[in-house]
Amino acid sequence: MTGRAGGDATGRTVTPPIFMYHSISPSTEPDPHRLRVHPDRLDRHLRLLGRLGLRGVSLAELLHAAERGESRGLVGLTFDDGYTDFLEHAVPVLQRHGMTGTVYVVAGRIAGRNEWDEGPQLPIMDAAQVRAVAAAGHEVGSHTMTHPRLAGADPGALDAEVRESRRVLEDVLQAEVAGFCYPYGSFDAAAADAVRAAGYDHACVTGDYDPGDRFTLPRCYVSPGDTAAHLLARMARHHLRLLRRR
Repeated sequence: MTGRAGGDATGRTVTPPIFMYHSISPSTEPDPHRLRVHPDRLDRHLRLLGRLGLRGVSLAELLHAAERGESRGLVGLTFDDGYTDFLEHAVPVLQRHGMTGTVYVVAGRIAGRNEWDEGPQLPIMDAAQVRAVAAAGHEVGSHTMTHPRLAGADPGALDAEVRESRRVLEDVLQAEVAGFCYPYGSFDAAAADAVRAAGYDHACVTGDYDPGDRFTLPRCYVSPGDTAAHLLARMARHHLRLLRRR
């Protein structure tokens, strides 16, 4: 179901589907924002991909494969916020299936909690855990310093959120951080320009397909109850939207 990634006639980036997860946990605590997927359900999702002849990879790997014309058979797997449950529950499932993902860490909340949310407070990985994720072969990207909405943000605050988060994560990893993710999928032209100026290689949003370039890559939200049928429908919808915009 995936085709070769590249650019269309308008210069927009064309990629296979990119799935957006958040918390991966067996917890039964309230989940008012519908962001928690049980590890067993993630396992079923990845088994489905395998049966379809698809392999989930980090966004960086997906884009590099696209540049070589080798993205057929790949889909992107991304996990927002950097919760400790990514290392505890998602990484073992990914390893079992021979797949990788990108985890977007809120750099100013390392070893803290998701203070930007009303509701359940979830622990965020500390520096050692972030390094363990990278050592396991997964991409670590930036999700800003404090998880604000970036559309319409003050230029100074925007620059600090985008640039400083990259610096913090690169200090933690002692390696380049190439990927960025806009909190809440909130972006505008100024935000995308700030991401480019900060030296990132790519960035992703949520469901927006415009402008759809390398710094506004669309993703498919995965909900707690998504079944195989839901994932198939999301992949089909992704390809239809790409066809319609050409």
